[in-house]
Amino acid sequence: MTQPSLAQQVLDVCLAHGHRVVTAESCTGGMVSAALTDIAGSSKAVLGGICTYSNGMKRDLLGVSAETLQAHGAVSEEVAREMAEGALARAGATLAVGITGIAGPGGSEHKPEGRVCFALAQTGRDTIAETIEFGARGRAAVREASRDHALRMLLQAPAP
Repeated sequence: MTQPSLAQQVLDVCLAHGHRVVTAESCTGGMVSAALTDIAGSSKAVLGGICTYSNGMKRDLLGVSAETLQAHGAVSEEVAREMAEGALARAGATLAVGITGIAGPGGSEHKPEGRVCFALAQTGRDTIAETIEFGARGRAAVREASRDHALRMLLQAPAP
C-alpha cells in the first residue's frame, strides 16, 4: 500500500483535529492551497488561500504593517508571521501558514536566492516562524521545496 501524499496527510490530520486551514502565500503563488484543494473533500478542512505577491496586497489583504515591511523587508520572519496571523484572523481559521521568500532567479547579498520565511499561526497558540535556506537550486525547485515545507509545518501543528 502506498503512503498518502503529504497534502492528504495534512487534510487527514486537520479533519481529525477539527482544524480549518487558510494559507497566505507569496513566493509559492498558491501552491500550498492548490496541493490541498487538489484532493476531493478538502473543503471540509480548507477555507482558502490568499496569494499576496506585492507588498501592497500583503498590507491590504493580510494586514501586514508598512512598518514591518520597511524595517524587515518582505522576505522576513516578521512578515511571514504577520501574513499567517492576518490570514488566520480574516478567514476565521484555526490554522494558517504564511510563506514569503526569494525563489529566484536572483537575490542579493543580504537576501539570497532560495531564502524562504515561514510562519505557522494557530488559534490559542504562539505563532512560530522560521527561515529555510534552500539555496540557488532554481525557481521551480525552491517553490516545490517551500510548498512541501509548509505542508509539513501544517502536518505537525498540535491538536487544538
